[in-house]
Amino acid sequence: MAKTTSNETKNEALKVAKATQKPGQTKEQTKLIAQGIEKGIAEYKKLQKGKARERDKVRKQAIKAKARSQEDVETSVEVSNNNSQSRYLPWGLLLISWIGFICWTLLS
Repeated sequence: MAKTTSNETKNEALKVAKATQKPGQTKEQTKLIAQGIEKGIAEYKKLQKGKARERDKVRKQAIKAKARSQEDVETSVEVSNNNSQSRYLPWGLLLISWIGFICWTLLS
C-alpha cells in the first residue's frame, strides 16, 4: 500500500527545492530534490506523530496512576475511620455490661 503525501507537503517541498535551486540546475533535478524533501517532511511528520502518541500514552498513565493513588488514600482513610470506631466498641460494651451487672446486684 503506497502512502501518498498531501498536496500541501508537496507544494512546500517544491517551494523549498526552488528556493535552494542552483544556477544551471534542470527541472528534473529540482523535481528530484523536491521529492527527497517531501520524503523528509513525511518522515518528520511520522516521527512527530509517534512521539505525540507516546506523550499521550504517558499522560494517560499518569492520570490513571494519580486516580488510583487518590482512590487508595480515600480507602485507607475509610478503613482507619472504621478501625478507630470499632476500637471503642468492645470497651463500651464491657462498661455497659459492668454497669448493668452492678445495678442488677444492688437491686436484687
